Order: sequence, then structure tokens, then C-alpha cells
Amino acid sequence: MKHLLKLLDLSPEEITGLLNLADQLKYERKHGIPHQRLTGKTLGMIFQKASTRTRVSFEVGMFQLGGMALFLSGGDLQIGRGESVSDTARVLSRYLDGIMIRTFGQDEAEALADYGSIPVINGLTDMAHPCQALADLMTIREAKGSLEGLKLCYIGDGNNMANSLIVGCLKTGMRITAACPKPYAPSDTVLEFAKAYRDRFSLTDSPMLAASDADVLYTDVWASMGMESEKAERAKAFQGYQINAGIVREAKPDVMILHCLPAHKGEEITSEVFEAHAGEIFDEAENRLHIQKAILVTLLE
Repeated sequence: MKHLLKLLDLSPEEITGLLNLADQLKYERKHGIPHQRLTGKTLGMIFQKASTRTRVSFEVGMFQLGGMALFLSGGDLQIGRGESVSDTARVLSRYLDGIMIRTFGQDEAEALADYGSIPVINGLTDMAHPCQALADLMTIREAKGSLEGLKLCYIGDGNNMANSLIVGCLKTGMRITAACPKPYAPSDTVLEFAKAYRDRFSLTDSPMLAASDADVLYTDVWASMGMESEKAERAKAFQGYQINAGIVREAKPDVMILHCLPAHKGEEITSEVFEAHAGEIFDEAENRLHIQKAILVTLLE
């Protein structure tokens, strides 16, 4: 594993290895066992999309591992004023030990990895959100004991989260059903990958059907960052795709409910359902820290 650009690039064994290492690092942190495994290492964090969880978790994670994280906004880099991604990658490779990028196009993250000589981590693109999906798998495994055979139901936009969850679930032995309005299906690349798992993956436009017998219900905002102009149109398209009491009744009695945050309560999820499962949702948010530390150790140590 040289980079983390998308879960499609990882083997099932690599995913399990990251989950196991994250569990170990979380245990050590909770028990006051120092693990400064990246002393002297520096991570450059490029943010062309704002974030709460991504910035704080990577910055704190590098500190806890003994390294340093350097925040780089779009305005801080010449890449925002015409310098090519290839030149930026080659320059940063001379200064840093790793790069985390949170941006719009997947091609930009891939280009940084192609032209640079240091590990690149995808902190979010419009196509994939591998760090969040790994944190989700970690949280589910903590609560359920195992991933094999569990059913996750994703309801909402077939966005970067849907793409990454489909791949992550299928590679770890889970079943997954995605309920998306037809114009908002997951990416063709991911659906092509999922064809090999017809017995464990299905795509529908019926949230009720998708939620039946689910161990985990998952949703995300209807209009992601950069889609603000589409918010009214999307609100109409996603009517009926809310996780509410009716959807919860279709799932298993001990269903987990997860949301990658930020949540727009009253839209993709009701306030009542969110608050009833807030413990799980904020465990999921915390696990971003631990899984990203596992990623950093794997790539930079």
C-alpha cells in the first residue's frame, strides 16, 4: 500500500490490516500508552474544501504520533494560481513525508500520487471518501463484533460516501443495498465493480425495500459541498429518502444508524432518530481519528 486514493485500490487484507491497527492505536490512546511512531515526520494537508473532522483528526493524529501536520489552504498554494499539479507534487515531495488532500476532482488526488514521490491520502473527493468509509467499518465492527454477513443499507445520494461504502462493504464480506433516486446513482466504475458481488449488492429506488432486515442504516446530506445551487432541486428529488421512524421499523430491532456528518436534521434524517443513535454517530466521528492514525502509520512509518 503506497497511497490511499480509493478503496478500489486496496485488497481485503489491506483493509482488515488498517482496521486492526486502528483498534490497536485506539486501545493504546485510551490506556495512556504512547505511540509516537512518526517522530520527525511531516504531513502536508491541502484543503480546497473546508472541513471540521478531516482537519482536526489529521492534525491531532499527527501530533499524537509524534509528527507535525501543516495546513495548506487553496490560497496558500501556487496551485490555486496556475501552477500545475505535477509541479506542486514534485516540489512538496522534497519537503514533506506525506500529503493529504481534500478537493473536488479525484483526478487531482491521483495526479499528486502519480507525479510525487511520497504517499498521498485522499481526505475527500467528489468520487471517493475512503477515510470515512474505513472509520464506518471500524465502528460497525466494534459494535457488532464482525463485519462478515452483516447488511448495510445506504439511503440517499449515490455520492462519494455511497461509492466508498459499496466497495468497503463488499471487500469485507458485508451485504449492502443502496437506495438512490435513479438520476443520483453511484458511479459507473463502482457499479461495474459491484457486478462481481451480485449476491451481496443491490441498487433500488425504494428506501423501504432497501431497509428491510438491515443491521446498519446509513445516510448523508442530500446536497454536498459545491452543490449549493442544486439544493432546492435535490430536496424535491430526495423526498421519501429520509431515515425516519418508518424506515427504522423495517430494519432489525438492534439496527445501528450512522451518518458521516454534518447532518441536516429534518432533511436526510429526523432529529428524533439522530438523537436516539447519537452515541453511535459520534463514535463513528471519533473513529476518524483512530483510522487515520492507522493510515498514517502504514504509509509514513
